[in-house]
Amino acid sequence: MTTTVLISGAGIAGPALAFWLRERGFTPTVVERAPALREGGSAVDFRGEQMTLLKRMGILEDIRAKETAMGAQVIVDSRGKKVAEMPSVFFSGEVEIERGDLTRILYEHTKDDVEYVFGDWITGLDERADGVDVTFAGNGPRSFDLVVGADGLHSGVRRLAFGDEERFRTDLGLRTASFTVPNHLDLDHLGLIHSVPGRTVMVASGRDRSALNVSFVFASGPLEVDRRDVEAQKKALIECYADFGWEIPTLLEGLGDVGTLYFDSLSQIHLDKWSQGRIVLLGDAAWCAGPGGSGTGLAMTGAYVLAGELAAAHGDHEVAFARYEEKLRGPVKISQKQAAGIGTFLAPKTRFMVGYRNFLYRMLGSKPMTKVFTWITSRAANAATLENYDAPVAAQR
Repeated sequence: MTTTVLISGAGIAGPALAFWLRERGFTPTVVERAPALREGGSAVDFRGEQMTLLKRMGILEDIRAKETAMGAQVIVDSRGKKVAEMPSVFFSGEVEIERGDLTRILYEHTKDDVEYVFGDWITGLDERADGVDVTFAGNGPRSFDLVVGADGLHSGVRRLAFGDEERFRTDLGLRTASFTVPNHLDLDHLGLIHSVPGRTVMVASGRDRSALNVSFVFASGPLEVDRRDVEAQKKALIECYADFGWEIPTLLEGLGDVGTLYFDSLSQIHLDKWSQGRIVLLGDAAWCAGPGGSGTGLAMTGAYVLAGELAAAHGDHEVAFARYEEKLRGPVKISQKQAAGIGTFLAPKTRFMVGYRNFLYRMLGSKPMTKVFTWITSRAANAATLENYDAPVAAQR
């Protein structure tokens, strides 16, 4: 019987898996490279069947207590004049929460009986017939029955077990950056979006009215910027948006004082198989879809299915991994397909396409089209079926 499971990554997928593994009698350990939980971050939303999952975990009320409660997203021109408006349900789903707040909730629900190791990461994996010997950057070697890579787009576990990232990553031709500055626009549960050809900025303020969450999305070919060099990333943003206009000068001025900056490509991961022996991948490490693909909810659904299948197979990882992949492949395909065309909306390439995007938003934001667009945005969220695995869950305790 498989009992010990090492999970790489304490973002969202990792702690969600630890939650369900613990519920089903396994002993999970989570290792995280960062010295502590990552705070802040962009907002993530849930809708459709994903709400059922949050209820089963018993965390829905905790999420509602921290939800952004965002209102509409307003597309504006260079003078700040409204061009189109999208209802909150389109961007924020049925409930929306900042990534850091969700991570904290998952951690609080698991920390008492799940081992967390911060400030360390996996450097070597040596699979044996009955387990995996693991070496770490800081701590001494240990052995586990299974290893799960839930460590994101740039997964170290995937690199060690499957090969270099470039073999599996498909870039969508866009870069994104996000950070937080003081809310000089005095937005109140409102978001603003402004685009010029190939570049977009989105600003919003939700639960914390003193803070303005800023997101840049811009078309980009290969850009040689070290993803851990924050100063180089700031320089790249300033150069890219120097002539953008609108509120950009003030936002870029605030960027100088930002300590935490997320900066990365928008990419997808395509693997023929998500497992290799006793090592398996979850969430962005396995199938990163990109914005608009309901990735957070799908990662948490994947955690539920993976733990459930391991329990149903009595720890037989070969059977469980095959069933896990069989049940998630279809939903992942829908998620990736939905996200693949997001560039048309996030950063239209020409002035004509910017105008056409705004026209589509006006049409889709009208009352007659609300149900249609809600159905479109919920496809990925509703693609995975939540089986009732024979194990206790939080809602039943």
